[in-house]
Amino acid sequence: MAHYEEVRVSGYGDSCQMVEQHRGKTIFAYFTGDKDTEGRSWCPDCTEAEPVVLEALKHIPEDAMFIHCKVGDQPYRKDLNNEFKKKLNLTSLLTLLKYRMLQNMVESECVKASLVEMLFEDD
Repeated sequence: MAHYEEVRVSGYGDSCQMVEQHRGKTIFAYFTGDKDTEGRSWCPDCTEAEPVVLEALKHIPEDAMFIHCKVGDQPYRKDLNNEFKKKLNLTSLLTLLKYRMLQNMVESECVKASLVEMLFEDD
């Protein structure tokens, strides 16, 4: 059984709601592209990073919150006015963010197990 809490959400509003509900905890948010009905992502970086990030979850601190947020489809991701870019200042769709420390990893950094594990390690 996991020693952390995990939720899956879609969209900016749901991700903000989860962060607000779990204030005071160490929160990790993993932002990825949507998947189709067969479970395939349109984002090749997301597909490559997913097994690395999921395997590294065994290093996440006790009582942490892991939010897996589907950002949206490719046209939304490219929209310069999407809420993730404007309000969270995400520069990349594929982002792993540690809220309390305001640390993040983007794109190819998310496929390096040692970097992901370092981010998940307790402070």
